[in-house]
Amino acid sequence: SAAELVRAAPPALQPYLRLMRLHQPAGTWLLYLPCTWSIALAAAPGCLPDWRMLALFGVGAVLMRGAGCTINDMWDRDYDRQVARTASRPLAAGDISTFQSLVFLGGQLSLALCVLLCLNYYSIILGAASLSLVITYPLMKRITYWPQLVLGLTFNWGALLGWSAIKGSCEWSVCLPLYFAGVMWTLVYDTIYAHQDKKDDIMIGVKSTALQFKEDTKQWLSGFSLAMLLSLCMAGVNCNQTFPYYSAVAAVGAHLAHQIYTLDIDKPEDCWKKFASNRTVGILLFIGIVFGNL
Repeated sequence: SAAELVRAAPPALQPYLRLMRLHQPAGTWLLYLPCTWSIALAAAPGCLPDWRMLALFGVGAVLMRGAGCTINDMWDRDYDRQVARTASRPLAAGDISTFQSLVFLGGQLSLALCVLLCLNYYSIILGAASLSLVITYPLMKRITYWPQLVLGLTFNWGALLGWSAIKGSCEWSVCLPLYFAGVMWTLVYDTIYAHQDKKDDIMIGVKSTALQFKEDTKQWLSGFSLAMLLSLCMAGVNCNQTFPYYSAVAAVGAHLAHQIYTLDIDKPEDCWKKFASNRTVGILLFIGIVFGNL
């Protein structure tokens, strides 16, 4: 597993790998999968998605998720010390210094820039535009009860970037509904994630949709899921998708319905399990797109 690989790494390297959450790959998948949807939708009818682009975006997802986690921990190190689940993070625990984290962040962003420079000019500009979201997202929990919305805007940028990397520009009738679907999906899974920490969040004074929705969480999650499914249908119609695609959208709907129906918002271990299961949602949709194209 990823956690075992991190534990097997040299001790001096382990804090940096944990800082970029290499031992918890669920977040990397959730960043990467909207990229795969977009790349697959942009493939020509009857063709498989561009495997080179899928690999390139995979590397980019690891680097940018790592950079985002590094920025997040630099902003939140004082908060993290007060929360049991996050107190062992490298910065909060004092395993590495803020300066070391800053140097490490520079390295990750430099490598991510190398990946971005492999794309066309339109995509380079589009990708660079997301950096402001990456930097400011960690501050949102201090300002608004909707930081999950800002995370959705950040995490699903690949739904725009994947298409432009293949086509040279965005087809907004497809990319915008796909992007919106991804944002709604993030509101579902990250609200579930936020319920793990709601007691600590109240104590230290940070905000989340979990605290905003409280006992009405399941109704809100149902609304976000419906908006996601409708947006996916719109994207499919606008790029002439076929039956396997809509079958996958239906499977995604069933998976989300099961998640929401069985969710226990007062059990952190159940919230984590439901959050991590969203990788399956993204993979189901990717498979549907590929077979729909074929």
